Order: sequence, then C-alpha cells, then structure tokens
Amino acid sequence: MKEAEGMKVVGIDCFGYDLRYAHGEYVMSGGRTATSEIGTLVRLRTDEGLEGWGEITPLGNRYLPTHWAEVRAALHTMAPALLGQDPTNVSALRRTLDGVLLGGGYAKAAIDVACWDLLGKACGKPVAALLGGVLQEDFPLYEAVPLTSPQEMADFVVRREEAGIKRFQLKVGNDPLEDADRTRAVVAAAAPDTLVVADSNGGWNLRAAQIAVRAMADLPVFIEQPCRETDDCVFAMRHSSLPLVLDESILTATDVFRAKSDAGAVSINIKISRVGGLTQAARMRDLMQDLDLMVSVEDTWGGDIVSAAVSHLAASTKPENFQNASFMNDWTDGHVAGYQPRSRHGRGAAPTLPGLGITVQTEGLESVFRIA
Repeated sequence: MKEAEGMKVVGIDCFGYDLRYAHGEYVMSGGRTATSEIGTLVRLRTDEGLEGWGEITPLGNRYLPTHWAEVRAALHTMAPALLGQDPTNVSALRRTLDGVLLGGGYAKAAIDVACWDLLGKACGKPVAALLGGVLQEDFPLYEAVPLTSPQEMADFVVRREEAGIKRFQLKVGNDPLEDADRTRAVVAAAAPDTLVVADSNGGWNLRAAQIAVRAMADLPVFIEQPCRETDDCVFAMRHSSLPLVLDESILTATDVFRAKSDAGAVSINIKISRVGGLTQAARMRDLMQDLDLMVSVEDTWGGDIVSAAVSHLAASTKPENFQNASFMNDWTDGHVAGYQPRSRHGRGAAPTLPGLGITVQTEGLESVFRIA
C-alpha cells in the first residue's frame, strides 16, 4: 500500500435518494413541514481502491439558505477539481474547493465528511480516534417532537420515553401562549429526569419570544433559538432565568464566542453540514469545551451516513460538556448502510471500524452524476 499522503481521488459519484420521516409529518414553526426530504450522497473513489462517503440532506427549502438542487449543482461544479487531489490532506483539499467555488458550504460539508472517512480507512482508525479519541463509549440521544396540539406532543414524548429516549426538543415558535401550553403539557407528562428543550427554530419575533419566555418562566426547560438572530435572542432572554440554547445563528468560531459572552447561552447545537463539515464542527466543538459550554451534535436531516458522522463527533466529546446527539436514521428511513449505527435504549455509540465504520450500499439509489 502507498503512503497515505500519496493517495489520489480518481472518481466522484453523486447519488440521490428520498428519506421519509418515521413519525408521519414533521412540523416546525412558520408552517414548515416535511414527510420526506431529498438526500444527496457523495462517494470519493481513490487509486488505492478505498471509498469515502459523505451526505447532505437539507430540511426543506426554508430551513437553511440552500436546497437539494443547489447542493447538487455545487457538487457538480467542484467535482472535477477533486480529481488527483489527496483526500487525506483535508485542509489542502478544502482550500482547493474554496478556490473553485465561493460559498457552497453545505455541499463542501459532504465532501469533507467523505475525506474523513477515507483518512480513517487509510490509517486503519475510526474517525472518533482521529478527532481526539473516544471519551464516551455511548452517549444520550434526543428526539424532536413535531409541533401539534399539547396533548399530541405529550403523548409523543410518553411513547418515545418507553423506547428509552430521555431528551426531547419540542417544536414551538408559533403563538407564544399556545407554545407555553404545549411545553407545560409535555413537562407534566414526562418523567422527572427527562430533559425538555422548547425550540422555536427562530420562529418567534421579539414580542412573541418575550411573551413565551415569561409564560414558561416556572418550567424546568431550556429555550432554544427563540429568534432568528443572536442579537434578538439576547434581547428576548434579557429578563429570563431560563437557560438558552443557540443553533441556527451559530456558524463560526466567532459566533461561539458571542453565544457565551453576549447571549449567555449554556449550550450550542452543532449541525455538521450547516457549519461546513466535520473539520469545522470539531474545531467549534473543541472551542465550546474550552469555554465550558454544553455541546449538542446533530445535522439537518439524513440517514446512516449522517448518523455515523454525528456519532464520531459525539463519541470524542467530553461527557461533562455533552448534552445530546441525534441519530437521524432513527427519525428517517435513510438506511443505506444497513441501519448502522444503531441506537440502543435512547443512547448511541460510534462504530469501531476504520473511517465512518459503515458499509454503504448503492442499490436503489439514483445516480445523479459520475466523474472520473
């Protein structure tokens, strides 16, 4: 076998598939709904016969400033520049892509994950080992609770508690008083040790956010991303003692500093594709740990590949700074790798084989493009 630094990309394949939501209809603030989403997979083939896989599946067209067609166009634009590049030199390859396309971070994220998969396979190590080492053999998972009536949301939580889930993210962000009723119903129905987060996904304006936060003041809950921008979240939470979680407005290391120093957040959700891939997600995770913030690891949507990437970042995070992760392959039917990694009783673990540690099957996938 050649030295790892001599490995070269000889082919890039892009695949598509549909991922249905496992619980019917996924509902967020502002009328954003999903029963299925369009996923895009990237495979990098090398001259050593190794393959690396990445995935990007946006949540509809109004959650992120991108969508599936835009992602695929960006991948097609960048793919020729990957030929002949060493995928194990992740930073150099990213500089190459930045020289081809300004922006396109969501598409670049899938390539970045595929490079980490290849780096691990070349070294014979799981990605978690390359991200600093396994600090958690397993870790708690959370599930999102679609926005519906208070009783239906409470019933959802009770059902999923029976499956071992002890952490929930309630979708709120519409009428603030109705959202408070939803949250109160869930808290009343949930077990005392269940962690509950009321997540507006930036859906409240300033007035609605302040009304909702005041109405929930006596509840043992976290408030997540009450408004779209960090500055507005600061304003909305100014007189509240409820702990704040930030998500959509945190994209860079500078945003992480602001989350603590300006917003007083106690936790941040890192979505791997939203911040540009595992490389940037790991840097932000390490900074959050240094700042003694709590870390949640997830992605926008996806299946087995996304869940594997999440699992390695989660497994290499300090347990004392870890809040929870999501295995999107529990939420969807995106089982392109035999439903691996698999959760157990509300907890997840990272695969121990080299790279992402999963074997992707291409049967049934749409071939979007192939460049060699």
